[in-house]
Amino acid sequence: MNNYALNKSAKGKEKIKVWATLRKLLPLMKDEKKDIFLAGFTMLINSGLTLVAPVLIGHTVDTYIQEKDFHGVLVYASILLGMYILAMIANYFQTLLMGTVGQHVLFNLRNSIFDKIQSLPVAFFNQNKTGDLISRINNDTDKINEFFSRSLIQFVSSIIMIVGAGIFIISINWELGIAALIPAFTLLIFTRMISAWMKRTNAKNLKSIGGMSGEIAESLDHFKVIVAFNRRDYFRKKFSIVNEANYSNAVSAGIANNTLTPMYGLASGAAQLIVVAYGIYLISIGSFTLGLLISFLTYISRLYDPLRQMAMVWSNFQMALAAWDRIHDILMLKSNLVVMPSSAPIFKFSTKTSKLFEFSPTLLEFKNVHFGYPDGKKVLHDINFRLARGKTYALVGPTGGGKTTTASLMARLYDPTEGKVLLNGKDMRSYEASERAKSIGFILQEPFLFTGMVRDNILYGNKSYDRYTNKELEKAIEDAGLGGLLKRFNEGLETKISANGNTLSLGQKQLIAFMRAVLRDPELLILDEATANIDTITEQLLEDILKKLPAKTTKVIIAHRLNTIENADEIFFINDGEVTLAIKALPNISPCVSASLHITRSFLTTVTASDNFTT
Repeated sequence: MNNYALNKSAKGKEKIKVWATLRKLLPLMKDEKKDIFLAGFTMLINSGLTLVAPVLIGHTVDTYIQEKDFHGVLVYASILLGMYILAMIANYFQTLLMGTVGQHVLFNLRNSIFDKIQSLPVAFFNQNKTGDLISRINNDTDKINEFFSRSLIQFVSSIIMIVGAGIFIISINWELGIAALIPAFTLLIFTRMISAWMKRTNAKNLKSIGGMSGEIAESLDHFKVIVAFNRRDYFRKKFSIVNEANYSNAVSAGIANNTLTPMYGLASGAAQLIVVAYGIYLISIGSFTLGLLISFLTYISRLYDPLRQMAMVWSNFQMALAAWDRIHDILMLKSNLVVMPSSAPIFKFSTKTSKLFEFSPTLLEFKNVHFGYPDGKKVLHDINFRLARGKTYALVGPTGGGKTTTASLMARLYDPTEGKVLLNGKDMRSYEASERAKSIGFILQEPFLFTGMVRDNILYGNKSYDRYTNKELEKAIEDAGLGGLLKRFNEGLETKISANGNTLSLGQKQLIAFMRAVLRDPELLILDEATANIDTITEQLLEDILKKLPAKTTKVIIAHRLNTIENADEIFFINDGEVTLAIKALPNISPCVSASLHITRSFLTTVTASDNFTT
């Protein structure tokens, strides 16, 4: 079984290059080419106008201001005003377009993550906290959105401005230009040195946010238990620990993300000081003009202001890279429950063929099945048994013996680590998920319900009744013998269910799960302690319904109540990962019901008294 734990140690993990990660991010924008092209075009207009303006300012100072030609000053001032207005409009559309791109990327990315999570097996959810997964879908994707909607275009725009300003500086006076660029080269070296530290710090912070979300989700999901045992103090202490860790990591990330800003400000000030000092010297010897010095200082501002902005952009980029690593961990996971090709014939049961019914062909078979979890614990050892079509089987044994695991393998919630599980003579792994779901009904001890109506929850995953009106569906439920269960709900199919079904009792939830499973008309119906939370009168009603199921339906019951399994054709005892046929039904059992019940009760008394039962 695959290890799906996401929060693995970074030790030994391949170092991810910035540009390699950026290349992985860019495909997220493949459907946004038109908006990106338009945003790039407006960005070029904005940057071009901004870069040309200082030249015109210097020319105005040297040609018109010093000559006191105010008409020329007004003309160039009007030109500059028009350029700045045009640049402002271009900047607005640039921001609008990239904001749209960012939201589309966020929408598609969240869909991709959720679709991936939906495709992963139960083992993935057993090994990862719900809160951390929610944090990856919400918080981490938001960091990606921020990068695409604001940081990316600002990053590219800043590079254009820096390169353009550098070219103008060198073209005006290369000696003064090189002197002014020395602090910039120092900044590049410093930024490269601390980038890895920034990314590590942000990754640690995002992980701590996921951990805190997980702690909150766990506390809220089990709040009834917390109140019942009056252990608010325990969970308050646990939350305080993760909150303190998150606070510490957030402070460290804040320090890392703001380290570059003052350094870039210092570099900008140093460059301006160099230009002023050296520029005044050049003016004094007659090789420079005041207008050129003003243009030069403006270009220094155009060069170092984007650098200062890039300090924040680079911090956001490092946060986006750290977030992408966490998202990428999910997107790269592959389900181990793959569909395998199979040429084995599938047996189709026909009620018209009485001989086939008398023969009672095998519906499900375990062949040399072994199973273990990723932590190394072996749960099942060399299991071999067959389930005949139309019969009822009971799985009994001590807690932790492997009953639920065996049932989970029957429904292919997991795959065996060795051996095969055959359904209708065909390897279970060769069935498509939809095909397998039609054949197998699984009623869990803790049923899953979602917000909506009773109708929505009953028809969950069952398209056969999608177009039925409520009256037609009620008749179908009555025909299936489930009408008595539906009457337990005051408003019938229209009864509202809140998140997690908290408005219903546990027994009512189980009734909905029972109706959901029976309406699917499955070949194999698995009941994992399905009547544990139901009163004896309702349990008898459920037993009557089970007796009326089609003759082809095979039933597997996991239970501890004697009256729940006393009608089983065969009883399997499961303990320490081994399955033993404990009691096999006698022929002509109806005349000797009391005798068989006596044997069953004696057997179960032995089972509960000792975990070392042998036949």
